[in-house]
Amino acid sequence: MVKNSKKTTNVESKSQHFLRRNLTNRHMQFISMGGTIGTGLFMGSGKTISLAGPSIIIVYMIIGLIVFFVMRAMGELLLSNPQYQSFIDCAGDLIGPWAGFFTGWTYWFCWVVTGIADMVAIITYFQFWFPGLSKWIVSLLCVFLLILNLVTVKVFGEIEFWFAMIKIIAIISLIATGLIMIMMHFHSPSGDIASFSNLWNNGGLFPKGISGFFASFQSATFAFVGIELIGTAAAETKELEKVLPRAINTIPLRIITFYVCTLIVIMSVTPWNLVVAEKSPFVDLFVLIGLPATASIINFVVLTAAASSANSGVFSTSRILFGLAQKGNAPILFTNLSKNAVPASGLIFSCFCLLCGSGLILIINNATMVFTLVTTISAILFIFVWSIILFSYLVYRKQNPTLHQKSIYKMPAGKMMCWICIAFFTFILILLTLREETRHALIATPLWFIILGCSYIFMRNKRLLNNKTSHSV
Repeated sequence: MVKNSKKTTNVESKSQHFLRRNLTNRHMQFISMGGTIGTGLFMGSGKTISLAGPSIIIVYMIIGLIVFFVMRAMGELLLSNPQYQSFIDCAGDLIGPWAGFFTGWTYWFCWVVTGIADMVAIITYFQFWFPGLSKWIVSLLCVFLLILNLVTVKVFGEIEFWFAMIKIIAIISLIATGLIMIMMHFHSPSGDIASFSNLWNNGGLFPKGISGFFASFQSATFAFVGIELIGTAAAETKELEKVLPRAINTIPLRIITFYVCTLIVIMSVTPWNLVVAEKSPFVDLFVLIGLPATASIINFVVLTAAASSANSGVFSTSRILFGLAQKGNAPILFTNLSKNAVPASGLIFSCFCLLCGSGLILIINNATMVFTLVTTISAILFIFVWSIILFSYLVYRKQNPTLHQKSIYKMPAGKMMCWICIAFFTFILILLTLREETRHALIATPLWFIILGCSYIFMRNKRLLNNKTSHSV
């Protein structure tokens, strides 16, 4: 009996140093859906519509196609080696330790920055109901709810499941309601008639010209951040070889449903030139047609979407810090797991960073300006992460041709599509230089990589010094 109890204790102690595979197919499918339906769609689509008009539909389809191929590359990489817990491991193994360091910390910062944008959105949505409510109270409430991730990874999966369910039901309801209005030729209080002809009657498909079309790529790109979240949940997913391909293969259908159909309905019911850039068109659609009660419901939905994104960010950042610390690229404190196998230290640290970052909306008392600044930085950093996934895939194809041939989940037109995607991301970065508000963010972003470079050199030299000291002893 004593031996058995000791053995049990050792197993429990050992298990507390590893993440557990508690996420099921149901969780992964809805995490993937939730990642596809981000805050950018609900809050940022108003700005993208005002910038590009109906041509924004084409923008979302182009970006959706590109990120789908990025996810296919990630899928083949993760399934090629069972030791890979995330795409960060792929980068570190295939490109080099520096790539794992840069990708891990950049992806962590991506989600912190995105979380700040989510907090800005949440504060904005709360003020729809409570205009006088303190922004700090809302921020503290959000952080308290995010700390629920301390319970177990299964709790995160369940929260994301229901958050995603709310978003999906809302979008399907919006599409169905909009189609009924279009078929009934509904007259809004402003005198406009709901019709598909609104897509081309107000200046055509490209009312803002090619410049407006290109200007919308930044905001539209931000709408897709988080789509790679399934790649960070790989280490905690059961039957990954079955679940991951299913989650990735449904991305095109989700983009058509959640983005294309939704925007077609919104701009058919509400002409694009009446969409207010500073507000969510999901809320304003129902306000314009005289249904304020429904607008409150939709406001709750978009609030849920922002909370879902922030929740995903906290989950992701805590796992990233855990992985970085295991490889000596972050303080050893972040390797600590709770009794429920949750990286508690990393989670609390990320929540603290989110709370500090949300102070931006107090310093810059303009939610739209803060949202644009933060989402531009986030989009640039995510482009870096997506590009690293593509470069990792190219190295994988060069170093492991036999492994690629045996793959059960090959990326279509692998090498060629990788270079097309990389060229597209380069094109987006060039577009960011054309507008002043995005140019500032683009100029500021390299500072992050300078900090990372200095940190990497410092930590590498420290490890070399420790190794020399231990050998001499």
